[in-house]
Amino acid sequence: MLHQNLVENRLLRALPSSDYKNLAPHLTSLDLSAGTILYEPRQKINSAYFPCSAMISIVSILENGATTEIGLIGREGMIGLPIILGGQHYINQVIVQISGTALRLEGSILEQEFHRSHSLSRLLLLYIQARLTQVSQTAACNAQHKIQQRLARWLLSVYDCTLSPEIPLTQEFIANMLGTRRSGVTIAANILQEAELIRYSRGKITILNHKELEETACECYRLIQDEFIRLLDTKRG
Repeated sequence: MLHQNLVENRLLRALPSSDYKNLAPHLTSLDLSAGTILYEPRQKINSAYFPCSAMISIVSILENGATTEIGLIGREGMIGLPIILGGQHYINQVIVQISGTALRLEGSILEQEFHRSHSLSRLLLLYIQARLTQVSQTAACNAQHKIQQRLARWLLSVYDCTLSPEIPLTQEFIANMLGTRRSGVTIAANILQEAELIRYSRGKITILNHKELEETACECYRLIQDEFIRLLDTKRG
């Protein structure tokens, strides 16, 4: 059984020790590879995942094949909220974007403990509110802000999920996640690289100056961070 102080997932670490001990025997450590699909759209969800070093995306796929990321989850959160909300499935695809570790919990155990433990239910409800802020603010951001600001916000969010300045993702992939053209991401990335905020090569982007990248990002990044701090007493990264 993994000691609570050694768990990288912030939600599990925030639990009272008695509640964590009830979950711990049922947590299974997994190595998740990039590209692994955890749930397909409308697939019944039987397990929840608590990322530790992996980064997981919830992706909307339209009939024409266009994709847009609508949720980005790392060590600050969990995947599998329909289990406790009663909806049984997502309408979107859930995919591992950056390889790493996660802890898996059977859905029946999570549902049982959610209804039994006031501390767990309160924590997860606050997390749901933080996620709602993230999703709604990202929607506003995608509609209103320049691609350069959105790219900076997204790169910072990826860093918060992985705590690594090296991001093994291509510009084409980032364009798909942001729901924009690759040419726009290329121009924005060039601007950020010329300002020495990032360095990119084929298949990898490295954040060089976190502070100035945050200043370049739109206000959405800080707003979401502040809401995670207010509700969960921890920022995402």
